[in-house]
Amino acid sequence: MNKKISVVIPVYNEVQTIEKLLSELQKLPEHADFEWEYIFVDDGSNDESLKKIEVCAKTYSQVCFLAFTRNFGKEAAVAAGIEVSSGDAVVIIDADLQHPPAIISEFIKKWNDGALVVSGVRTVRQHDGVIRKAGSRIFYGVMSLLTHEKKMQVESTDFRLLDRIVVSEFLRLKEHRRLNRSLIDWLGFQSVDVRFDVADRSQGSARYSYSKLTKTAIGAIVSNSQIPLSLAGYLGCLITFFAGFLGLFIIVEQLILKDPWRLNASASAMMAVFILFLNGIVLMCLGLISLYIGSIHEESLGRPLYVVGKRSSFSSNVSQRTEKEETN
Repeated sequence: MNKKISVVIPVYNEVQTIEKLLSELQKLPEHADFEWEYIFVDDGSNDESLKKIEVCAKTYSQVCFLAFTRNFGKEAAVAAGIEVSSGDAVVIIDADLQHPPAIISEFIKKWNDGALVVSGVRTVRQHDGVIRKAGSRIFYGVMSLLTHEKKMQVESTDFRLLDRIVVSEFLRLKEHRRLNRSLIDWLGFQSVDVRFDVADRSQGSARYSYSKLTKTAIGAIVSNSQIPLSLAGYLGCLITFFAGFLGLFIIVEQLILKDPWRLNASASAMMAVFILFLNGIVLMCLGLISLYIGSIHEESLGRPLYVVGKRSSFSSNVSQRTEKEETN
């Protein structure tokens, strides 16, 4: 019996690329060597994406789909697709064709050679703007500094292949504020990198806005590292020590030595500066702590990661996956 590969495809307003992506996937040289399922997850698209997916599901028996009731975000869409997958390996790929489907052949080769995680790492994207490039470098730099666990590969992407062993462990992670690629790295399985050139979007513009990218980056940093919270404490101690030393210096220079350096600094003026400066530090620390409190609050609500409004049949997929896990 051939092994099965599940392809998870998050979709948000990609009606123009869905059929083309499906066509490219079916042209893979390995298409005849494996059993395939293509899982489209519609993340609350407001164009005709869902209708196009439904047509494809009627045309191709390998196509199945989930449709969210609203836009829950790409991370939730990817997690949902992985959860309903039944393949021996799961490939995650974007629907906009910037992740070249042909690279999946190399993913499969690495997997057949024993790799449990195969990660797509993009080369420098010439068509990206300066802000996006700079933001990406800053994010990966900060994550590398603040994360104790396995460091994130610079320019790593969600374009990956996961063995069923990795998928089973990934599904045990239940946090809501997440960056899936970071969680996969956190699991600690040895990863093999495959570099690829990012293709230009064939249709439309990027769906991930700067605000969404920023929110995802902040969520990933907060959920993966407690170091910023520790830094706030260290900074508070440093500022307190500095303020105490400076206050002592002013007392000695002004009151004991009678202002030999002619600073002419009044006590009230200096006190106002100290209070303003320290209040700024306090507010900054409170803002940092609020990120963690907000994350705790969000997790404690116990809301579902996503809500499915419509789906195709997955009963056979779930039973197949259960049988495989019981056999193993």
